[in-house]
Amino acid sequence: RLYQVPFEMPDCEGAAESRTLHLVGDFSAPAEFFVTLGVFSFLYAMAALVLYLRFHSLYGDNKKLPFADFCVTVSFAFFWLVAAAAWGKGLSDVKAATRPSSLIGAMSVCQGQAAVCNAGATPAMGLANISVVR
Repeated sequence: RLYQVPFEMPDCEGAAESRTLHLVGDFSAPAEFFVTLGVFSFLYAMAALVLYLRFHSLYGDNKKLPFADFCVTVSFAFFWLVAAAAWGKGLSDVKAATRPSSLIGAMSVCQGQAAVCNAGATPAMGLANISVVR
């Protein structure tokens, strides 16, 4: 699946016109996995809370239920680690695709002999980096 992010690019041939350049790539899968895991974790936590509070005697009498709860919790912890790594990889892919030097390299208007293109400032990605850590 291609995910296209359009942005306007000036056209030096006709100064009044601009063309749209699309970034090609799919950066949504890691984020979808992370969010899906978060939703399932929340639903499991609510179900476990109901089990602990409402059916405490059932939880205490059955010896297999605490072990199953432990196994599910360990599985969620493992998948959370995998999801965080996938989120980090997706973020690094987005950074690489939107790096100003990469964008300038993709613009045909900057490929000419007389063209002088400047990358400008690198966008701040501090909050995006924090989202992976947290």
